Amino acid sequence: MLAPLEDTSDNALRELCYNHGADQTFTEMTRLAGLVRKNKSTQRKISILNEIPTQIQLSAKNEEDLKKFLDAYEPPKGFNGINFNIGCPSPHLIRKGLGCALIKRVSKVKRMVELVKEKGYSCTIKMRLGLNEYEKRKKAYLNIIKEVDADYFIIHARHGAEHYEKPADYEALKECVATGKNIIANGDIDIKEKVEYLKKIGCKGVMIGRAAVSNPNIFNELKQEKSEIDEIQTDYEKLKEEYEELAKKYFEANNKNTKYQDNVLKRLGQKQISLNELNIQG
Repeated sequence: MLAPLEDTSDNALRELCYNHGADQTFTEMTRLAGLVRKNKSTQRKISILNEIPTQIQLSAKNEEDLKKFLDAYEPPKGFNGINFNIGCPSPHLIRKGLGCALIKRVSKVKRMVELVKEKGYSCTIKMRLGLNEYEKRKKAYLNIIKEVDADYFIIHARHGAEHYEKPADYEALKECVATGKNIIANGDIDIKEKVEYLKKIGCKGVMIGRAAVSNPNIFNELKQEKSEIDEIQTDYEKLKEEYEELAKKYFEANNKNTKYQDNVLKRLGQKQISLNELNIQG
């Protein structure tokens, strides 16, 4: 899966990654409040202009606003569900009771998922291992997984106070898998060994963010046998050309704003520095 990336995951990047092996994509995180107000720049964030499998990722907590949005929303062909972000560590969102602050709001999240499913849409959750170290230690995140009937849970294996310098804690995913729910792993996934380990412990899939922007072909690479990966020669210049063509195609949809294109092209082809080659045990 291609992760939702702010000011990056537009139609062009989603189509590029889908063309190179991503099975599922997501829009960038979008505030529900702006959608209900019909803010045009907010509405552009959830535009789906192709048939690439795409879930809309929402930052939401107001059930009445969610009802209004769902009643008015007319899903395009590529739409295949709603994803709630309850993992964003932004202090601004947390102060508003959004992002990681929702991990302990089990009843509210449960009701929001129910509202989406009542419309007949798939509904998924993207979250972290708690708001902070205390919530992680108390395993508050397991309550959401056990009690909420989401189709799957994408777990970024860090808590909300951890930055990217701290390796993702894949060992914590074992208890998430033990709930019997569908778990998708997220965080620092960039090599085949990590994918194989996560598969071994029972994760149903992986979500890739930063590594996919630097190498959109990573999805195809990680689907290959380990012996075949070393033989793959990814042509970054061709990937850039393909992306630039897609960016032109969707230029008008982005309101002639080049921020998405700029954010992708400055990273595409840049080698990721892996701070933790495996971070797995056993």
